[in-house]
Amino acid sequence: MGQQQLLLIVLGVIIVGIAVVAGLNIFNQSAFESNRDAVILDLNQIAQKAQQYLRKPASMGGPTTGDFTGVTLATLGVNPTNENGSFAISGTPGATLVVTGTLKEDGDGDGTLAVYSITIPTVGTPTLATVTAD
Repeated sequence: MGQQQLLLIVLGVIIVGIAVVAGLNIFNQSAFESNRDAVILDLNQIAQKAQQYLRKPASMGGPTTGDFTGVTLATLGVNPTNENGSFAISGTPGATLVVTGTLKEDGDGDGTLAVYSITIPTVGTPTLATVTAD
């Protein structure tokens, strides 16, 4: 083989290697974004269940205090973990309920998982926030 042919083969191998690495990075980023979107959707569904619970009469299993005092994820019918991440109630529920969701995907590979929270007031619109970005 001539020197030019060897050079073309080496160049082809390098280009294929770069394409494979770029494809893997795009796939990993897509998996992280999909996981983030799923956890945010789960948090919104938990907020919806919390607001339904709040408006339920006490005789039908709703709150006796008119707020979120004593509410748990089990009260809302929510599993603390699913295929998207894990969820927990932060602080002491009362006039507001704060639920955090921790992703299962590590977006940048540093070992730190992103955490999002949603604050659900007794009156008003729930607010989504990023606790720890990844």
